[in-house]
Amino acid sequence: MPEVLDQSEVDELLSAIDTGAIEETGLDVQSVEDDREVAVYDFKRPERVSKEQLRAITALHEGFARNFGAELSNFMRTIVEVELSSVEQLTYSQFILSLPNPTCFALLVAEPLEGALVLEMNPTVLFPIIDRLLGGSQDTVTIPERPLTNIEFRLASKIMQLAIRQLDEMWGHILPGVTFSVDRTESNPHLVQIVAPNEPVVLVSVEVSLGEHSGMVSLCLPYGAIEPILSDMTKRDWFSRRSKKSSPQTRRLVERGLKRAVLPVSSYLALTTITVRELLDLKSGDIVKTQCRTDAESFLCVNGRLKYAGSPGKYRGKRAFMVTRTTMPDEA
Repeated sequence: MPEVLDQSEVDELLSAIDTGAIEETGLDVQSVEDDREVAVYDFKRPERVSKEQLRAITALHEGFARNFGAELSNFMRTIVEVELSSVEQLTYSQFILSLPNPTCFALLVAEPLEGALVLEMNPTVLFPIIDRLLGGSQDTVTIPERPLTNIEFRLASKIMQLAIRQLDEMWGHILPGVTFSVDRTESNPHLVQIVAPNEPVVLVSVEVSLGEHSGMVSLCLPYGAIEPILSDMTKRDWFSRRSKKSSPQTRRLVERGLKRAVLPVSSYLALTTITVRELLDLKSGDIVKTQCRTDAESFLCVNGRLKYAGSPGKYRGKRAFMVTRTTMPDEA
């Protein structure tokens, strides 16, 4: 153990330095500063979430944006584009100051996590969605600067439930059994204080586009609420879980979207070749001979590809095609 000086010995050393009996050795501060690596740190904007964890949160909510867009398009019966805009770390006060007033501001509870999360829907996209659901057009939509009415709030709640359903599914990969629910809603975000103003949060911003209108849907994740699961939010864990077989809900969602897809359908009676001269000389009433029998099968093309065989005809005064079988791969 090193020897510890008592007070009398310390006084003797200081007096010896004052009299010049002992030379004072200086420290070359400049040389130390030259070798030191200095990193700028903003105490007003603390960063507690690592870059690796931010990448994992980004990958997680990219899947949320895709599924939410498909679910919202199915609900709206029109094309709604949803894309992850950014995932950043800031303080709660900075998040609140970035929001419009009034807005649709919902406090979420995510069991078994402690604390509250925030889901905010910007009026610039929420009102066009509500206008579309009430039968309006997407061309001219006025964005009123007022809180939502009771009817508008019920429609906005349905949109929030679509987002919450996708949050349950995507966060279930990281925290099995997690359940999101709305605790309460507000129109003035400045009246809600779920954490301290300088508390760090992770802000997930999703851009929603409906026709010519677009706006942000923001998910605020306070650090204190997600801290218990941050160690699990690594890129390796997320991609290993995401590689599993898709859930039945996702398959049903994709199937519903494909069933509404429109494909061109055409059929032809027979194939033959003629010269350009014969084509130019054709007129109404002319007969074109083919090598096919009158009782031969005709073919039905779907999106330009042979798909079915059968016979054309009429049904209730409209042109129709009766399918008898599926074509073989080697049929021309």
